[in-house]
Amino acid sequence: MFNMLEKNKMDNLIDEDEMKGVKYPLVEDFYTIQGEGAHSGRPAYFIRTAGCDVNCWWCDVKESWDEEKHSKKSVADIVQGAKDSGAKFAVITGGEPLLHDLGPLTYQLKQAGMDVHIETSGSSPVSGYLDWITLSPKRFKEPTDDIFRYVDELKVVVLTNKDLEWAEKNAAKCPDSTQLLLQPEWEKEGAVELIIDYVKSNPEWGISLQTHKFMGVE
Repeated sequence: MFNMLEKNKMDNLIDEDEMKGVKYPLVEDFYTIQGEGAHSGRPAYFIRTAGCDVNCWWCDVKESWDEEKHSKKSVADIVQGAKDSGAKFAVITGGEPLLHDLGPLTYQLKQAGMDVHIETSGSSPVSGYLDWITLSPKRFKEPTDDIFRYVDELKVVVLTNKDLEWAEKNAAKCPDSTQLLLQPEWEKEGAVELIIDYVKSNPEWGISLQTHKFMGVE
């Protein structure tokens, strides 16, 4: 868990009314099923911010990269949508959500009684009130060192053996309690077989699949 109160006293934070007026560039926010990773299968409110500084060529939401192409939505409106959905937890993703200060948004989601998860490449400093951090590091831009001690789940997309080496490099920096997952790139032939063989020989790792694509949900 990462909690901004470790670094900031409450009296130094902007007040709650001001927080609610803060706006984020948003691609979409919607109620769905968590499709991959350790919480796969759980109903979740997804909040996809715009802007990315990694730009993976296999990304299936390239429309999220350019922040300027998306309108901004207030914290109050985002949180109201999350509350109205009935979801018990929210997942903030992108793009790269840590390009933005997530303090106001995550604080208000917590105030609404929700668990707050994030999926990030770790390319920018961590911020916010977070119950679960999924780090999905990319070789194109290495994570910042400060995120590793907070990582609950390490999920590495695998195309080749180089990605397995990259996965082990990042796992060595994570706490012993971190869940280690390898996820095959959806369209890469041979990636599933590569991961299966690796996990059988390295049982500290598990496999994450993009089940939302099988189920046909967003």
